[in-house]
Amino acid sequence: MTNWIWRGAVLLWAAFFTILGVQGVLDPATFTETFGIGIEGAAANTVRADLSAFFLVAAGSAAVGALVPGWTRALLVPAALYGTALTGRLLGAAMGDLVNGAIVQAMIIEALTVVLMVASWWVLSRPAAIQNAAVHVDGPDNIAG
Repeated sequence: MTNWIWRGAVLLWAAFFTILGVQGVLDPATFTETFGIGIEGAAANTVRADLSAFFLVAAGSAAVGALVPGWTRALLVPAALYGTALTGRLLGAAMGDLVNGAIVQAMIIEALTVVLMVASWWVLSRPAAIQNAAVHVDGPDNIAG
């Protein structure tokens, strides 16, 4: 039962970021409004390609990790992507980059994504025998799984 909750949370996350990625492919101005990025001329193509790739690869690998048995390590892909983005933002802030409410919000989302993906990987990668043993050891009144 717990596994389905983790899978559902990851799939909701993946759906949201798939929508964001597809919107960016179809209209890169989505990213300018959402992230405050100014694009002019050829920069629209770069924003369309790079940001959409980031979101679509993260969402796709999260969905694969949540749905395909034995592929839970795919959940570490979005954890690595968002962890790297968070590290870049923290370094930028430490080096004097402008930090506003949108940047803080992005950092919170990135941190929560890393926690969600790593925790989901941890729970979903545990063999069923270990999860069932935890339920039996704790007893029916204190179910850990």
